[in-house]
Amino acid sequence: MPTEIESELLTGIREWVEIESQTADAEGVNALVSRVAAAFAETGARLERIPGRDGFGDHLSITAPWGGDGPGILVLCHLDTVHPRGTLAQLPFRIDGDRAYGPGIYDMKGCVYIAYQAYRTIAEAGRATPLPIRFLCTSDEEVGSPTSRRLIERAAADAKYVLVTEPARSGGKVVTGRKGVGRYVVTARGRAAHSGVGHKEGRSAIREIARQVLDLEALTDYDRGMTLNVGQIKGGTADNVVPEFCQAYVDVRMVSENDAKAIDRHIRDLKSHNPDIELSIAGEINRPPYRKTPEIDALFRHAKALAAEIGFELEDMFTGGGSDGSFVATRVPTLDGIGVDGSGAHTLDEHIYISSLVPRMTLLKRLFETLE
Repeated sequence: MPTEIESELLTGIREWVEIESQTADAEGVNALVSRVAAAFAETGARLERIPGRDGFGDHLSITAPWGGDGPGILVLCHLDTVHPRGTLAQLPFRIDGDRAYGPGIYDMKGCVYIAYQAYRTIAEAGRATPLPIRFLCTSDEEVGSPTSRRLIERAAADAKYVLVTEPARSGGKVVTGRKGVGRYVVTARGRAAHSGVGHKEGRSAIREIARQVLDLEALTDYDRGMTLNVGQIKGGTADNVVPEFCQAYVDVRMVSENDAKAIDRHIRDLKSHNPDIELSIAGEINRPPYRKTPEIDALFRHAKALAAEIGFELEDMFTGGGSDGSFVATRVPTLDGIGVDGSGAHTLDEHIYISSLVPRMTLLKRLFETLE
């Protein structure tokens, strides 16, 4: 059975989890933004709600009522999930042993909630931390942060440290390095024709994209940490029509900035194998890679020492997934994956480990209290 403090945390987490907030569901995201804003307002925090655009929900900037305007701690959070409205019917909030289930509970509503509670404990005690604390809660992280990236970069320009409340990885590890991420759409436009009586006059866009897929995926180099994956192909109209249109959706991951620039140039310079087919490219490297710098290592070692005082061992890792921390880690010491431990992100098995709630919340609180 959960302890009393775990039960209190789970009550709050459940409330946030049951406000469904898929990225594309601006109404749902905004309902959660309103609930989070109300929670922080109770602590006396200063709030700025930034209206959403391009069909996305609002963003929320939160500033602790102490510490002035100098460089401080920026806590990066996102309130959107990948789960569409109605997922609660398939994945209702429930507790099973040390696990609590629910859509978005691991990535990352449980994480944001413990960060809020860590801050709230300090605020209600009437204490000030050595550095100002600012939260930025965004609404579009799961699709690459198209409307929040500039907000994140501006907020980090006034930060001495960045803590990213992405969930912990691989048994509780924090993240001190990430691959860069690129997303591209390769579009081919050929010439439609009847596949029976006019096949020779047709120019198959699907055939062109098939050749491009093989060329692109052949660039994967595991030794360099670079992968190219075509995750979706869309095209054609009917079985008996030479297809005029086809698209390939390409996910690119890389370790180094040089590889990011090189693969971006390569994809943008793609040429059609068939001169009668028009090829166009859209997309970009939307999250740069970063590695553990001496400053990030020092921040991690500080957190590791605090974790030891609390009673658990903290380890770090490099991961292939991107996050909002990727936008700022090359300029500001950033500790990512500082949220709760769990598993099953983005699936109907998504869950957190209840036993990780208090230790991870305490670690966040101690980071707020000791970073200077």
